[in-house]
Amino acid sequence: MQHSDERMLTTHAGSLPRTQALSELLVAREQGRDYDAAAMAREARAALDIVLEKQFAAGIDIGSDGEMPRVGFSTYVAERIDGFGGVSARNQPIDMVKFPEFADFFTRQIGVTDNLAKVWNAPQAQGELHYDDTLSGVSEECALFADGLAASAGNFTETFMTAASPGIVSTTLLRAESNKAYADDREYVLAVARELKKEYDYVVGQGHILQLDAPDLAMERVIMFAERPLGDFLARVELHIEAMNVALADVPPDRVRLHVCWGNWQGPHQDDVPVREVLPILYQAKVGALSIPLGNPRHEHEFTAFRDLPLPDGMLLIPGVIDVTTNYLEHPEVVANRICNSVDAVGDKARVIAGTDCGFGTFASFEFVAQDVAWAKLGTLAEGAKIASDRLWG
Repeated sequence: MQHSDERMLTTHAGSLPRTQALSELLVAREQGRDYDAAAMAREARAALDIVLEKQFAAGIDIGSDGEMPRVGFSTYVAERIDGFGGVSARNQPIDMVKFPEFADFFTRQIGVTDNLAKVWNAPQAQGELHYDDTLSGVSEECALFADGLAASAGNFTETFMTAASPGIVSTTLLRAESNKAYADDREYVLAVARELKKEYDYVVGQGHILQLDAPDLAMERVIMFAERPLGDFLARVELHIEAMNVALADVPPDRVRLHVCWGNWQGPHQDDVPVREVLPILYQAKVGALSIPLGNPRHEHEFTAFRDLPLPDGMLLIPGVIDVTTNYLEHPEVVANRICNSVDAVGDKARVIAGTDCGFGTFASFEFVAQDVAWAKLGTLAEGAKIASDRLWG
């Protein structure tokens, strides 16, 4: 995994804005409606060319394909793994319960339409899971990324590709009570891990850094475990880390980075679990870097946790220093301040890479930041990293 002894490198959390045409096609496919597969291929490539050009123009060092061919960062697995169907009855975040006026506002902001990705109504695990033997979904995405990179004018220092973690799959695509293939949730989580291992191994085999998206490791405190003791949630986090390590058995830790977050909706977040509560468990993950939001008003102060609970030897920190839920454009000096705070807490500037809090397009049709502002935020990230580099390296 690339890091630098000379300047602050930049990256982001994976998902980037899709074109409207591509989003509509992805949602149609997810909903089982008729769609033009040839048009889908054209739009995916066109959208990829855009996100590659925008990343190069912004000055991003470690870039991705922006998850262009996927309907959602986690729910895409239902299109690659057999055994899913029906609808998961997932809880709403506690924000929506404690702040009903916010819930109404949020619904109006998203809009009531049939052309939305399945976020709170994802499929459920109704039978035994089996990843497509041909690995067609992940192989096609990697091939598309490779073609786009070969045709582009820019170069990244390093590339990464995201994949859903076993924990976010098991808490979003719930196990149906009628599913006799798995006796309990533990069996289900570990089964998900065994199937996703095939995808993880393939991505790393293609030369990319693997980023595991695991918002469940913090976010589920206010969803699945909102009405339960903290200890119950932490026990579930331990299970998810155990499953993750099973899936990473054949991947060197320095080829994996782990993204954890509290959910990237623009809401109160007043019940988010403090990062100090989960860090000791997160450090058990066999990964080489931890990506976590430190750029939003609820969690910006939590960089201090990394001073009191130091990173394990060899692990890097990718602090989010850009908020992806607001159209405020951060000043580069603010970004630099956030980066330097994280460096101060970690104690080693070479172990920090500047990133974003989360993705800009975690689900097709669910975007809170205008696309031109999103690209400007990536530019500000690079500007802030340069200022931080001047401060830290002189």
